[in-house]
Amino acid sequence: MADYEVIVVGAGNAAFAAAVSAREHGADKVLVLEKADRANRGGNTHFSGGILRFAFDSPRDIAPLLPNVDSDYLNFFEGVEPYTAADFKGDLMRVTRGRTDPELSDYVIANSKETVFWAHDHAKIAMEPAHTIAGVEKNGVIYWPKGAIVRTEHEGVGLSAGWFKCAERDGVEIRYETGATRIIVDKKGRAAGVTTRSPAGIEDITANAVILASGGFEANAQWRAQYLGGPWGHAKVRGTAHNQGDGLRMALDIGALPHGHWGGCHATPISAEWGDFADRRLTDKSNRLSYLFGVMINRLGRRFVDEGEDTQFYTYAKFGGEILHQPGGVAYQIFDQRTVHLLEPRYETSDPITANTLAELVEQLDLEDKPQALATLNAYNDACGDPDGFDPTEKDGLSTNGVEPEKTNWATKLDSPPFAAYSATGGVTFTFGGLKIDNDARVIATDWRPIEGLYACGELVGGLFHYNYPGGTGLVSGMVMGRAAGRSAATQAL
Repeated sequence: MADYEVIVVGAGNAAFAAAVSAREHGADKVLVLEKADRANRGGNTHFSGGILRFAFDSPRDIAPLLPNVDSDYLNFFEGVEPYTAADFKGDLMRVTRGRTDPELSDYVIANSKETVFWAHDHAKIAMEPAHTIAGVEKNGVIYWPKGAIVRTEHEGVGLSAGWFKCAERDGVEIRYETGATRIIVDKKGRAAGVTTRSPAGIEDITANAVILASGGFEANAQWRAQYLGGPWGHAKVRGTAHNQGDGLRMALDIGALPHGHWGGCHATPISAEWGDFADRRLTDKSNRLSYLFGVMINRLGRRFVDEGEDTQFYTYAKFGGEILHQPGGVAYQIFDQRTVHLLEPRYETSDPITANTLAELVEQLDLEDKPQALATLNAYNDACGDPDGFDPTEKDGLSTNGVEPEKTNWATKLDSPPFAAYSATGGVTFTFGGLKIDNDARVIATDWRPIEGLYACGELVGGLFHYNYPGGTGLVSGMVMGRAAGRSAATQAL
């Protein structure tokens, strides 16, 4: 007889969605393995901004998730647009250049709203408007970007704490400082447990089903250099140091099928002043995502992206990588007083470099070509038109004319001193390459048949994201496929 019905490897959002779902579907003995100690538990979830992107047809559909929103926000729903399944799929197709796994993405989208409500109602995950990182006020109404409205209360810290509380209420056992090193396979080729490493030593723990939810390989410098290439071996990690690709390695060792964009990752513009790994106390406060209201220049003094290509939730995951590929892996984001009030509060964790003229500002920056930098900023100003059409609540079409690259929205002159510059680099959040699964979260082998007893969810699932990422999709896809994994594992384990 197995020690447990279901073992979940990992302790983040997807892992607990799986563990709680397994208990809900009849598995009595469910074990969660957390490689970190209690003080550092929760994986990347703890460091996330907590945004939940899901499909809904009417603004009022989201009201049950946001208690007291009508009293706390004036005319709240006037600034909310529907975000239909077609909108969600269109965004995924656009940012992944049409490469998102069609079956997986359709399943995630179709189950996104119901699963978010399940997390809210069953797991008691408190939610709120994403008021500090999304939404811009205009004429007394906050206009919210489509699909990026709801987040978990207290962001990732609250989401992680909520899942741990729910798991403990539901009778899920959690072992800390216990990482899995090998998947046990029986003579029929079925996953039958895991070998673990803990302070107590090496132990084999058997189970009727194993769910892998231990994240990607973003904290593994060797794998980053091997699969992502270029400067990624030196990238700063926005989340936990424990996501070393353990689950991927164990699954590949028993014949799991690699899937998705192994050369891609979710990268985020973050402060260049931060350390190699995220500060647990400050979580995601290193993010620097308000670049659309200014310009970015590299150390050669040149612009290198269209800062106004789209809202930040559709560009930040790729712009982080673009910054990392610049000389020295660093850029500067420059703003003036026309837009500095629009910077999200996370910028307050750094002190900007300031000056009353652009020439004085450039002199203070760590640049290889300061004359070129000043020429770039002056050329940008000359290419900007009438600022009267500036509208921070939507893509306003206010474009430059005659510079390369053009800025296609929110192109206002830098002419209102004092000017402010913030350093930025590319921080890696999670990797896109992973395992092939089906809609029951079963891991598919290289012979294209499921590996019996083995399931996967969260960031180690491949195929959903390529090249880029719509903000807030990762947590929801983790919830959706975690819930599916728990249900499937419990059903076959009984």
